Amino acid sequence: MADLFGAGDGAKRGAADPSPRPLADRLRPKTLGEVVGQEHITGEDGVLTRMIASGSLGSMIFWGPPGTGKTTVARLLAHQTNFAFEQISAVFSGVADLKKVFDAARLRRGNSRQTLLFVDEIHRFNRAQQDSFLPVMEDGTVVLIGATTENPSFELNAALLSRARVLTFKAHSEDSIGKLLARAEEVENKPLPLDDDARAMLIRMADGDGRASLTLAEEVWRTAKPGEIFDGGGLVRVVQRRAPVYDKSQDGHYNLISALHKSVRGSDPDASLYYLARMLDAGENPLYIGRRLVRMAVEDIGLADPQALVIANAAKDAFDYLGSPEGELALAEACVYLATAPKSNGVYTAFKAAMRAAKEHGSLVPPKHILNAPTKLMKDEDYGQGYAYDHDEPEAFSGQNYFPEKLGRPTFYDPPDRGFEREIRKRLDYWSKLRRERQG
Repeated sequence: MADLFGAGDGAKRGAADPSPRPLADRLRPKTLGEVVGQEHITGEDGVLTRMIASGSLGSMIFWGPPGTGKTTVARLLAHQTNFAFEQISAVFSGVADLKKVFDAARLRRGNSRQTLLFVDEIHRFNRAQQDSFLPVMEDGTVVLIGATTENPSFELNAALLSRARVLTFKAHSEDSIGKLLARAEEVENKPLPLDDDARAMLIRMADGDGRASLTLAEEVWRTAKPGEIFDGGGLVRVVQRRAPVYDKSQDGHYNLISALHKSVRGSDPDASLYYLARMLDAGENPLYIGRRLVRMAVEDIGLADPQALVIANAAKDAFDYLGSPEGELALAEACVYLATAPKSNGVYTAFKAAMRAAKEHGSLVPPKHILNAPTKLMKDEDYGQGYAYDHDEPEAFSGQNYFPEKLGRPTFYDPPDRGFEREIRKRLDYWSKLRRERQG
């Protein structure tokens, strides 16, 4: 059993303790230089390395996905600067807990020692609780390190953000996960019982989460019989399958729908299908995806292909009718159609321009010749006077002006020379020519 513990751990813990520390805990780095995967922060030329060298440490927000080392780096930072380290979680702490921590930090400051306060899941504190940090940050009572998996721009007070530097932790790459597994094999003094394909599969299963990769490795070691080597299928049976890091109300959700939308807009059907599959695989509501496909049809394709909206709507309705998994193919069909359709935001930009004009110019009265005159008074005021009924005019086009006089004749819709809008442009150009002729 001795090899289950880190070097010297067995003697320290004593033979009476039968439970080894988890592998992820035993592999915690001892210095910032040992941190894997965040070299832009902890490397030789990293932000924190420079900060420590300068002798000045300011408050920071560590933003990044789970298992990227945010807590570990905060602990190492306190150790290398000789700050007192306090750790709380916003999930379990309230105002009373914060007051105790602040009082203890003030006492230390009176004894010439600073406190590094690490707040995990800081985005879970409400606005008032976040504001309580401001005075103790400003007077130097604490140096705050807040950790969050959510975008600080959306989840944290502007006042708090203005007093802290945001450092972005990156999801582990396959290379850095590989380094963690190699280090684990060194500590355990035995290789992972996986063939090459299964090892690569385990790295992908970790989904950029270092802690998850070590947990998966532990599961493999616990399950393998002496001399047994797992292939990909065996690995899946042993660890089942770790769900992708994806919360339908959080960043993963918005990142993937943004990637899907931009891939469709960029006319890349392969990338579009990939992100569609990622979202479905992660458990996203397919009807939400269907609604977003409808939005893409009207926002990015518009009248360049009027069938795009019809097909997107039909796909949404087909899923609603068929359910999963058959209905998902309808979403895939619409996704490919939209990605390969000609693109135009002509109507989208025209509508936005028209809305701006409507708001900026107030309640301008339409020209009288296009107003109805249901009463004698309105007729006496020349309502409807001079209106030309287009169907009675040559080519069913009168060329009259329909804008309020003070507005002139602005142009909102400018169709590009693509797809069906090429034909629309020909019509508009022809009507513009007739309008000039008939208005003199």
